[in-house]
Amino acid sequence: MSKKKIKKHYSGIGGQAVLEGVMMKNKEKYAVAVRKPSGEIAVEVENYQGILHGSKLLEVPFIRGIFNFINSLVLGTKVLNYSASFYEEDEENTPVDKVLDKVSGGNGEKVLSSIVTLISIALAIGIFIVLPYLASHYFEGFIQNRSLLLIIEGGIRIAIFLAYCAAISLMKDIHRLYQYHGAEHKCINCIERGRELTVENVMKSSRFHKRCGTSFIFFVLIVSIVLFFFIRVDGVLQRVLLRILLMPIVAGISYELIRLAGRYDNFFVNLLSSPGFLFQKLTTKEPDEEMVQVAIASVNAVFDWREYLSETFGYTWDEDEA
Repeated sequence: MSKKKIKKHYSGIGGQAVLEGVMMKNKEKYAVAVRKPSGEIAVEVENYQGILHGSKLLEVPFIRGIFNFINSLVLGTKVLNYSASFYEEDEENTPVDKVLDKVSGGNGEKVLSSIVTLISIALAIGIFIVLPYLASHYFEGFIQNRSLLLIIEGGIRIAIFLAYCAAISLMKDIHRLYQYHGAEHKCINCIERGRELTVENVMKSSRFHKRCGTSFIFFVLIVSIVLFFFIRVDGVLQRVLLRILLMPIVAGISYELIRLAGRYDNFFVNLLSSPGFLFQKLTTKEPDEEMVQVAIASVNAVFDWREYLSETFGYTWDEDEA
């Protein structure tokens, strides 16, 4: 095997950490690899097209980000539930489960999962959107400058997010989830840096990546501050509703920024990505080799990295290596 010089490239694959595992997605195909309690690695491969599949709207800048965010949320919930199923204790259905099964025609688990997802979204809106505004609202008696109040609101929002990430990392299960998050990033960085996907090479790769969802959240926080500078209304209720209604627009802009960061490598893009890397110090941890093995299994199920290295970096493979 031989290769040309090593440099960074865009592979197009992305992923997500799940309970004791990693999900990797390449175009419409995704794989979830989970380390089962027995120690065996289970790998499930499926296709996910998402809403508006094939629609031209998914090619329109700023609009596509809204639907990609929704699709990521739906798929992310699905794969998390799948990974959790390996660690659920067998127990009888509760009365609530039986009622939901009866009403939904045997789809009680899906209905319950949807309800939990909606509650989670509502809590996220309350904690990260409404609460920071209400907190900054108390400063109006001391500060009359509306722009300064918006900056304070943004600062409170960022502080709450950082405190949340730091606090949940103290939980053993979340710490391990962050380790698998690091394993996911390391695999992608390994490939995009032109290295063979081996445990040794992955362990030496960076756990920080420009296209990370954590960086996306950072862009959401910053874009929301800028956007609220230019779109203002009077009244507490109107301001809260405005912040909620503008979130799809914020997500669309943030998607374009993270897409830009993932495709280019220059001073401006690196500067744009640097705060996201600081956030990732909280949401990614160094994995062990067993975690990396799981992440590699997920990559192998949906992505031909040998072909990628051959086409992008000029690798040549012996027949017994291919």
